[in-house]
Amino acid sequence: MKTRITESTLLFISIAKWVFLATLAGIMVGATVALFLKALRAGTDWAGGWEYTYLLMPAAFFLSALMVKYLAPDAKGHGTEKVIEAVHRRAGRIPLAVVPVKLAATLVTLIAGGSAGKEGPCAQIGAGITSAFSEVFRFNDHDRKKMVICGISAGFAAVFGTPIAGAIFGVEVLFVGTILYEVLLPSFIAGITAYQVSTALGITYFYSPLNFVPVFSEAFLLKVMLAGIFCGFASLLLVELLKYFERRAQNINIWAPARGLIGGSALALMTLLAGKRYLGLGLDVVEQSLRGVPAHWYDFFMKSVFTAVTLSFGGSGGIITPIFFIGAAAGSVYAGFMRLDHATFSAIGMMAVLAGAANTPIAASIMAIELFGPAVAPYATVACVISFLMTGNRSVYPSQVLSISKSDSIKVELGKELQQMKKSSYAPVPGGLGAFVLRFIQKVDDAVNSLRR
Repeated sequence: MKTRITESTLLFISIAKWVFLATLAGIMVGATVALFLKALRAGTDWAGGWEYTYLLMPAAFFLSALMVKYLAPDAKGHGTEKVIEAVHRRAGRIPLAVVPVKLAATLVTLIAGGSAGKEGPCAQIGAGITSAFSEVFRFNDHDRKKMVICGISAGFAAVFGTPIAGAIFGVEVLFVGTILYEVLLPSFIAGITAYQVSTALGITYFYSPLNFVPVFSEAFLLKVMLAGIFCGFASLLLVELLKYFERRAQNINIWAPARGLIGGSALALMTLLAGKRYLGLGLDVVEQSLRGVPAHWYDFFMKSVFTAVTLSFGGSGGIITPIFFIGAAAGSVYAGFMRLDHATFSAIGMMAVLAGAANTPIAASIMAIELFGPAVAPYATVACVISFLMTGNRSVYPSQVLSISKSDSIKVELGKELQQMKKSSYAPVPGGLGAFVLRFIQKVDDAVNSLRR
């Protein structure tokens, strides 16, 4: 009996401790994210009054790369990736300088028209604040990591207004195939608190409940499954384009801020040719797609290119908002091809590409409920899981640690970051169609690698 009382007492103290700490994390991150979003809104409203603001992208990328290089190298890229790396390699230690530098670099990039998102900086800002808080109060490595994960969840929840999906994202994005259940309660509290704080400070969010009547038929479910496959390919395309332009940028062996001049100039020229549709957050195009306006067949490819160039050549910002654009456009294109409802499949595409590109099918499925209502959620979940499987051992976050093999026929090294893994090997079942398909995949993979070399 004494042992049971002692165990219950310790558990109660631990719960009380993390309720208090997670609430503090939510308050700090929610207020900071609200400040960032207000500054971003003011900056983009100002830039919207100028026809050729995008011509400032070379200077903006130069300034962004300059700040990151000399003030906070950990602020490089799209934010969340560096936080994942810090959790796995440095027990969540993130320099406090990352917060103001990331905020400033992202504002400069997005105001000038760079194709990036706002959630990565918010997740990194949240993680930086909670890491600094942990240092001040001398937390051990285990508690620091938990606080940083709370910061990720709070930042994601506050920027999109999805407290449940934000909490799940923070505990799901670190590993491929594993959720950190011990951080689930504080992540929920931090996410909900951050959302409430940002809302109280005047931040409003986009919600688009769909007028969707569930269709219980095998034919419709098959079409949803095919949509998941299509969105999986869209996810793969984005991941590979990010890798490709990152390699191209690294091969230009010059001063990093000078690469920003090159990338910004290239995007300005591309904008003169393709128009301003693919600049900035792109939320106007997302909203149009969710209202049923058909997307151009090339929209998801062009947005992927613009985003990859922005993040590889000095621009700063997140990756999730561009993923929403890519997913909504891909879903709309698929709907047009299959003669389905554009709005419904744009919503499904948004979540499916998020699940595939970020390896977060559970967070994406829950976000479908929070953004679009429960009616479409079961179908979005099917598409999310299929897209997640289709992406394989790839991600927009190469610092994710692989915890599962997505197929028994693929031999992978578990417990390593995706970017540290050796090439996957295939183990086809002897004979039959499966063996033929896997041999074909192996040959295609070998051909692609030989072209890269």
